[in-house]
Amino acid sequence: MPIHSLSGKVAVIIGGTGGIGLATGHALAEIGASVVLTGRDADRTASAVATLPAGNHLAAHAEVGDSATLRLLADDVQHHYGRVDILVNTSGFTRAIPHADLDALDDALIDEMFAVNWRGQFAAIRAFAPLLRANGDGLVVNVGSIAGRTGQGSNVAYCAVKAGLDVMAMSLGRALAPAIRVLNVSPGVVDTGFVPGRDSSFNERAAKTTPLRRIGQAQDVADAIVACATSLRFATGTTIVVDGGRQLG
Repeated sequence: MPIHSLSGKVAVIIGGTGGIGLATGHALAEIGASVVLTGRDADRTASAVATLPAGNHLAAHAEVGDSATLRLLADDVQHHYGRVDILVNTSGFTRAIPHADLDALDDALIDEMFAVNWRGQFAAIRAFAPLLRANGDGLVVNVGSIAGRTGQGSNVAYCAVKAGLDVMAMSLGRALAPAIRVLNVSPGVVDTGFVPGRDSSFNERAAKTTPLRRIGQAQDVADAIVACATSLRFATGTTIVVDGGRQLG
């Protein structure tokens, strides 16, 4: 099989209706993978799957903050395909809060940030680990952020959970080897609607302060995830930074 072919492989993308998730679904499907896109809204998820290149793809319900739905998802995928080779965690949310405004980052928001942006990723890995391990060549890719390294991001809790994903890759890269590789792909500013309130003027300012003079596109992140599955096969427990050099500034 050519090194860049994923023919016969099954990839599950948690949060597959978002910008990065859907771009990743297209990229993996284009090189032969059967793709499962998950989302909270059945109609939106089905519509997203309908845009994928022809193949044996599946729309499925899952809420990353609800571990029970992730366990049910793993059971459904096993029943449908009998295997899982790649798990991609792209789900998450954030809210822009100035770092100095300590009162605005209340306990409820902090708890939700960790539940959706860290615990959910771990819970998805936990649910799919038996299937990923069964083939002896499983892969997990979590989408992090350079905020976890720079401490600059939409809010303090967001920076913390993304740093937690970097550590998770190291811990699980060690614990799940050699049957499962665990990697992070860490973008900078990406042109999606992920952060509410960020508009074209923000993107223009960010581009000017990024060494490669543009912000990222969802496809840039998807390409890095494809590389994790195809070219970077001797890598685990580490973070691949895809930020146009933004963290250098």
